Amino acid sequence: METIPRGRMVDMAYEWIEEKIVTLQLAPGSTMSELQLSEMTGFGRTPIREAVQRLAREHLIVVLPQRGLLVPPMDVSKQLRLLETRREVERLIARSAAKKASAAERDHFARLAKAFRSSARSGKDVEFIRADRDFNELCLVAARNEFAEGAMRLMHGLSRRFWYYHYKEAADLPTMARLHAEVAEAVAAGDVKKAGDAVDALLNNIEAFTRATVLGERV
Repeated sequence: METIPRGRMVDMAYEWIEEKIVTLQLAPGSTMSELQLSEMTGFGRTPIREAVQRLAREHLIVVLPQRGLLVPPMDVSKQLRLLETRREVERLIARSAAKKASAAERDHFARLAKAFRSSARSGKDVEFIRADRDFNELCLVAARNEFAEGAMRLMHGLSRRFWYYHYKEAADLPTMARLHAEVAEAVAAGDVKKAGDAVDALLNNIEAFTRATVLGERV
């Protein structure tokens, strides 16, 4: 039987837990222990502990000393502050990725664009969430800017969870998937300006969605 490298095991544990938090299978406000996560995932305590530390840095888990782990409740004010920061950083990342991506990375962006358009037609939300996570990771690699990468890693999971929590109220999946496809296509084509414009359109939609679904505003 092939042995899974320790680093990959941590990544797999992180991805499993992150998806369960983002898709609300581990609900906001719920508590658990590292042992329970180990039993749910089948991973040992060490990779679970390292995955939890990463999720804590991303504000998707709160470590409660002597009491376990908490999936934090939704925080609307935090989400709006996050959007202010995300707009500037994500524009930089998309434009940098369009400029610096390798040929193999551009092919990957093109495949992700097709996946986004597929999820727009099918309405499969978990399919979209997985493509979005893959897209975010690829953007961070292709942009080749470790400082922007560090900032965005603190925001991606919270953003996906917030969207998933509220998207059915606005039937937002087809629009969101299409806007992601347009960013991916611009990066794949190496069009720096179009990539920046596509990110602006995406973030405009996310901000309007946030205000409409949570604050009752019509933007």
